[in-house]
Amino acid sequence: MSKILIIGGGAAGMFASIFAARDGHEVHVFEKNEKLGKKLFITGKGRCNITNACDMETLFANMASNEKFMYSSFYSFSNQDVIAFFEELGLELKIERGNRVFPQSDHSSDVIKTLEQEMRRLGVKIHLQTGVKEVIEENKHFSELLLNDGRRVAGDACIIATGGMSYQTTGSTGDGYRFAKAVGHGITDLMPSLVPMETKEWFVPELQGLALRNITAVIYDGKKEVYNDFGEMLFTHYGVSGPLMLSASAYAGKLLKKGKELRLVIDLKPALTEEQLDARVLREFEANHNKQFKNAVGGLFPAKLVPVMIELSGIDSEKKVHEITREERRHFVYVMKHFEMTITGLRDFKEAIITRGGVKIKEVNPSTMESKVTSGIYFAGEVLDLDALTGGFNLQIAWSTAVAAARAAGGAE
Repeated sequence: MSKILIIGGGAAGMFASIFAARDGHEVHVFEKNEKLGKKLFITGKGRCNITNACDMETLFANMASNEKFMYSSFYSFSNQDVIAFFEELGLELKIERGNRVFPQSDHSSDVIKTLEQEMRRLGVKIHLQTGVKEVIEENKHFSELLLNDGRRVAGDACIIATGGMSYQTTGSTGDGYRFAKAVGHGITDLMPSLVPMETKEWFVPELQGLALRNITAVIYDGKKEVYNDFGEMLFTHYGVSGPLMLSASAYAGKLLKKGKELRLVIDLKPALTEEQLDARVLREFEANHNKQFKNAVGGLFPAKLVPVMIELSGIDSEKKVHEITREERRHFVYVMKHFEMTITGLRDFKEAIITRGGVKIKEVNPSTMESKVTSGIYFAGEVLDLDALTGGFNLQIAWSTAVAAARAAGGAE
């Protein structure tokens, strides 16, 4: 029986503790907060999107970085295994749009409760409000933890599951990177990901609170397409947010960090070609041919968007519809299919769902999550240089890496 010490009582830490304890080991979890799963509590707007019920190909396609590293752990403990795990423990689940899996109750607290009850049933020792100051190694092998209160705890293996830098109020303050560096690991550039983005156009603050559904968003770096997807977005006082934009940030982040400005082009009517949309606008114009332009386009957009689209069309808002030329109308249609903004930057870690970057994966064994630099030290979850798009994929990384680390840490690969 090994004594396994786990730093962090979030998704990866709790999961790792369960699998290590199921293998019969003595397991201790050190959590600096007053309760377990603080970040898990707020994920999925408090509903906790625990995984995605897609096929394996889609799972890998939704990794934003280093997907090859995840082959072994995803196949060893898949999204279907996660679903089965929670259902076996009595948590009722449901699958929603986009194959996203949630607890039937819509309460993340039920996910945390399920994990915590299993930890306690298995005899996992949970140390709350217990911060770790240092991970100590001797001769390139894990030795002990030095706690913030000065106590030392020796163990056979240590799993670092501290999370990243996102949602810092939940305790994700980058401790894991410090621990990893201290035992010889490199850390890649850290940046917020799945985070709202800032824009510079005058009209964006005026659209604050407006959600656009069923639109296509494309992001360009010069002429190069960086991102292209269909879905939902939201305007804020500083820029753009919502599912589409959060996923886009995973691709745009590195370019923005280099100081680039990116073009965001929204197709407000992706179901129609320009010709079909022109015919639709023509019908609208014919039905309102004696009205002023500003009073004839209400049926085409949400109310907040009408004055902005009129301004961008370049057509005088007072102009009678029957006076609008074919060229003006065609340009108006073009603007609807190419509603452009300039993305200037990301919001910071306080608003990020996850961290991009982390412990260099070439220094970690992908089958066991063990450090190649210092034996007996393992990593799980967001502390690693792994990230994915929204939809339950980042939690799947946490679960799969946690199981790999737990099984290997106890010598039960």
